[in-house]
Amino acid sequence: MEKKLAVKYGIEPRHYEKAGNRKDVIAEWEDGFRTNGEENTFEWWYFDSHLSDGTGLVIIFYSKTVFDAQGPLKPMVSFELTTPDGKKIEQAVFAPADEFSSSNETCDVRVGDCTFRGNLKEYEIHFEKDDIVADIKLTGNIRAWRQGNSFNYFGDQEEKYFAWLPSVPEGNVEAEITIDGVTKTLTGTGYHDHNWGNVNMAELIHHWYWGRARVGKYNLITAHTYSEESYGYEPLITFMLAENNEIIIGDDDTYKYVTFTKEDEHIDEYTGKPVANKIVFDYNDGKKHYRVTYERKNDIAKHRMIDTLTGEAKEFASLVGFDGAYLRFNGQVTVDKLIDGEIVETVTEPSAVWELMYFGKTMTNL
Repeated sequence: MEKKLAVKYGIEPRHYEKAGNRKDVIAEWEDGFRTNGEENTFEWWYFDSHLSDGTGLVIIFYSKTVFDAQGPLKPMVSFELTTPDGKKIEQAVFAPADEFSSSNETCDVRVGDCTFRGNLKEYEIHFEKDDIVADIKLTGNIRAWRQGNSFNYFGDQEEKYFAWLPSVPEGNVEAEITIDGVTKTLTGTGYHDHNWGNVNMAELIHHWYWGRARVGKYNLITAHTYSEESYGYEPLITFMLAENNEIIIGDDDTYKYVTFTKEDEHIDEYTGKPVANKIVFDYNDGKKHYRVTYERKNDIAKHRMIDTLTGEAKEFASLVGFDGAYLRFNGQVTVDKLIDGEIVETVTEPSAVWELMYFGKTMTNL
């Protein structure tokens, strides 16, 4: 049997020393440029929001996408707005390397005329392309959080990594969006995280379910990730729960107490990937017991990753049979609080969003 390579959470004292950060303090520089655009790296700053009229908005700034990790800087910004009636408006800005800048000391990213700036508490995002202009202000309600030192390490020498910092787990949003000369001023809630790594993610990760939601007095971030075959499909679990804007679950060892289950799985016809209509994260450390349940109602995005590639990259992906996919869902999220195995509180959010990112070959037994 071929030896399985190691997968580790960055939670040991030596991991903090390696990253240059501290267990209980998140510094402003951690949301700055972490890779410097070097070869075999990627990095992005992500924002999403649910606005007062039912609009959904996602804006992502990239130094390079995960598929461009091996090459030089390839800056871009993606803009995706979903109207209350489900119509999608998508746009992207591509800029040459000399029109990209990012600070190592704070979040201060520029791609062409688009900017993403903030300090772990307050952020301002500007997007413009053709007939779309958006100005966003995000003010955090919950402190920045991370699992361990932000890094998940892959390989026996921990030589490869994928890192993640939820800089604003939940916050208030003020948005001014102009499309085709019509301006709307909206409020809502939002989220910002920051991701980076030193290898194409498809080499490390088979697939993940990721979600975040505000459910009454609770806010949550969850993720269940299967590593790739070389790493034995080892699962990685993320679970953060806040009550009244104070984090009550989210220590470095939280993953030990979470059980992940799927129900009612089917094959999505467009992407060919298995999709669960229900996923459950059950946290029980013997003192605190909470269950988070996502129940899918409909799909709001479906992408076959090969369709986003061009040129030689697309030809190579086709040659090796790459069939990765991305799906985003809308549905109900429920938080149950349990004491001695009995549900003592149930809070439900009828309209939340979560995703399935599927890099690997389709497998129905994971």
